[in-house]
Amino acid sequence: MQYSEQKNSRIIDGTVLCISLFLLAASAAGAVYTGTGGSLFADFFRILTSPGPLITDYFGVGSLPAAFLNAGLCGMTMWAFMTFLPGPSHVNTFAGYFLVIAHAFYGLNFLNMWPCFLAPFLYLRLRRLDYNRNLHICMFCTCFSPFVSELLFRYTQGESWAPGTVTLTVRGLLLTVVFILIVAFVAPAILPGTRAWHKGYNLYNGGLAFGMLGFLLYNLLYRTMGVAAPAAVPFRNEVYERFGYSYYLFGAVFFLLLFGGCLFAGYMLNGRSFRGLSLLFTDTGYESNFAGKYGMPLCLINVGIYGAMFLVYVVLAERLTDGAGFTGPTFGVILAALTFTAMGQHPRNVWPIFAGYLVLFLLASAYNRLVGGSATWTLSTQAYINSIAFATGLCPLVGRYGVVPGIIAGMLCGSLCTATSALHGGLMLYNGGFTAGITTLILLPILEHYIPKPRVHMNQHIDLRDMMTINESRRKDGGK
Repeated sequence: MQYSEQKNSRIIDGTVLCISLFLLAASAAGAVYTGTGGSLFADFFRILTSPGPLITDYFGVGSLPAAFLNAGLCGMTMWAFMTFLPGPSHVNTFAGYFLVIAHAFYGLNFLNMWPCFLAPFLYLRLRRLDYNRNLHICMFCTCFSPFVSELLFRYTQGESWAPGTVTLTVRGLLLTVVFILIVAFVAPAILPGTRAWHKGYNLYNGGLAFGMLGFLLYNLLYRTMGVAAPAAVPFRNEVYERFGYSYYLFGAVFFLLLFGGCLFAGYMLNGRSFRGLSLLFTDTGYESNFAGKYGMPLCLINVGIYGAMFLVYVVLAERLTDGAGFTGPTFGVILAALTFTAMGQHPRNVWPIFAGYLVLFLLASAYNRLVGGSATWTLSTQAYINSIAFATGLCPLVGRYGVVPGIIAGMLCGSLCTATSALHGGLMLYNGGFTAGITTLILLPILEHYIPKPRVHMNQHIDLRDMMTINESRRKDGGK
């Protein structure tokens, strides 16, 4: 059954508006919770004018309410463009929205997003493409926002730059303009090409495409030019320190209300039922538009269930292992995990990826005890929490090839996640999607070699006997 594009568009726009307003309401609640309402705008200004390479915690640079204000304003901006540009909203803009508000907690802000967001409109204008239909490209390009902050506030000043200072230079402004023109005309052009590399098995296509572009731009601007790599912004936030650098209670309440609200809204819009949800959960997630096939009401139910599942994972990881708490990046990646809940992700095709991280952690721990390794990471180390949210973009591999390849994919992502950010200096925010893309490039050719006929729905199982039969047939046919 195909669902009306207009009906889905109205639900997408309404959901985006409600979540954005909820973020702004959370800012007000956060000001009361932390007692930092009096410094809200000063904290917000500090977020806007600070460099933001991965992983810059806006709870520390600014404050809890200032970070939520930043996310809410960015979210309302996306809603305004989605609503007032002619044409219906679609699942790609829904995905782009979640990526914008997610990174508004670490690296993207209401100042540095504008050049990256508006730049692709030049490309769309030149190619005479529909603005609303391609709005997601503009949203995805905000992943380069940290480059903008660096070029504006730190790059040309070298050692003279000091935290808390705001100095604009003519060279910095000119470099920013040149950088934005490159993003405007190169970033949209490379998106289709990189999809051919992973063949649709990495939902974060922009992560791989923009990771490669970020790799090039970073090396050109820094390594080639002999400029020092961008360092994390030092901060001392006494309020954040008092809460143990973790707003656990606030985060638990916020996300339970958010996911509960999505679940309830989807249930009501679906005729007060969960009818059809089991069918969505049998979808492989490969090249799938859940909204078009099953309707946005079921997608909202999926947001609620899948979001709660990811929240439980984060809570258990933080309670059972030593690492980061409910920091700004943790808040952000829980939102980022929802990115493709309307076009590929559901609990059944992502849990093996979670399991892959757990298996990798247990193997590393066992190796440390048996051989004397020095691995210090845990499931709640910030980089690994961030990574797993984006590793779920490999869910089509699970849907099409099964549980074991999904576990292996999770293990590969976990092993790569701390290395890939160095390639772009932390200035491209979709590092997790970049890692997932590289994982696909490694794993997919192997899977295609040994399992040439992947399943078309998740109730069609491929076991070892199937693989042996298929490969025996290929051998008799001369490897065709």
